[in-house]
Amino acid sequence: MTTERVEEKVRETLNAVALDGVRAPGDLVEKVVRRRSRRRFSQAAGAAVAVAAISVGAVFGFGDAGRAGQDRPVRPAASPATPPEGWKPWQSSSPGDSERGCLVDGSALYCSGRTYDTVKIDANTGERLWTVEVNREGDGIDRPFAARDGVVYAFRNHTAENQPDGDYAGGTDLMAVDAENGDVLWTVEMPQDDRTAQAAMLMDGAVLANTPSVRTVSALDPLTGKEKWRYSWDKGTVCQRAVLGGVPYLLCARDVEKPDGTDVLRLDPATGSATKVTTLPGMQQLIGTSGDRMVLIAARGTDGGDLRLTTVSGSGERASHPYRINGPQAGSDVVGDRLISVSWQGKASAYSLTTGKALWTRPVGVGMPDQDAMQGLASPVVSTRQGVVYFLGQDGDLSGLDLRTGEQVWRGHADLRTPRPGLADTPQLLLYGDVLVARNGSKVVSLLPRTGG
Repeated sequence: MTTERVEEKVRETLNAVALDGVRAPGDLVEKVVRRRSRRRFSQAAGAAVAVAAISVGAVFGFGDAGRAGQDRPVRPAASPATPPEGWKPWQSSSPGDSERGCLVDGSALYCSGRTYDTVKIDANTGERLWTVEVNREGDGIDRPFAARDGVVYAFRNHTAENQPDGDYAGGTDLMAVDAENGDVLWTVEMPQDDRTAQAAMLMDGAVLANTPSVRTVSALDPLTGKEKWRYSWDKGTVCQRAVLGGVPYLLCARDVEKPDGTDVLRLDPATGSATKVTTLPGMQQLIGTSGDRMVLIAARGTDGGDLRLTTVSGSGERASHPYRINGPQAGSDVVGDRLISVSWQGKASAYSLTTGKALWTRPVGVGMPDQDAMQGLASPVVSTRQGVVYFLGQDGDLSGLDLRTGEQVWRGHADLRTPRPGLADTPQLLLYGDVLVARNGSKVVSLLPRTGG
């Protein structure tokens, strides 16, 4: 196995289960990751985590847990796709703009690449509107993670300076950027290089960030970055973070191989005071949210395919169902009231989080990456209006499956370049209204899937 593949395998496992901001041991990083890639490894992993959590989380590979849609009935794939006003098909290839990924907000794309920490692109035309240059290198795996009320939130390197030994480990800043003109409004230094979805997220009236220490979350003013309140937990405890309806929650367990339970804590959005909502047995791994519920998974026994899914509401109401995984999965994601999984054999499956039933298993309709290759599988996106779940393959092939039945209702292709070896080149699929935005590296294609008529 190549050095690059070792790096990616470690990154996939740790990124899937990043529970806390404890930097991985330096000797491990030195042995596994190339000198230039040490910083990218710590950005992806961000933590040395419990062994029990790794054994559960490693079966899930899509990278957008926690960004699920609201629970509601899914409409059949009957409505024709309709483009937003002013949109026309476009494609762009601007090296340095988008290799690290993009975010859709309104009629804008906010991307990160090797040259720019944030780029604003008109989602209707593909025109680049403004840029924020990187502070030193821009070869991480992060991208802008949120936008609200005219502010874009992203990460950047804390410094461009080398250490005395000539190496570079400059740290990470959380950054707020004016969405109108690209001015940097504020930065706050993070205690580690975790740039996953656990590092920072929006809540009511603030940004919930894992700062200023690895065992603390703080509510930061969205316009100034000033701290409103902070909440800390004890050494030897790991806490995952989630936001439901604007309210922050922590899922905390002892940092041991087999903890007795996972406490679910509600943090008051105004003060940060904590209230225990419920306690769940064993180590529970957060894999996403579904409406007003957190979606958790835990091993039921020694067999890695014998799992249990649990949903927990903000009030503590919960429901659990057994969930059987047959072999390694290329990826899984929470989409509304569904868990969508894709096997390495190219089969997509939908599982109901409400009833606990397997709804369908069908061919995903796109080529799968080599299981031993570095590139991962793009997370699927769902058009709730159409009731279609879309997938993107490494070669640019696209497929749309009816979310109720799994029947393929559309096929397409985006002219994306052949992926090169590298951490930043896992393809990405986004939805702008009914329009699909497919990205691989610096190539971005925007097209309208003709489904339902």
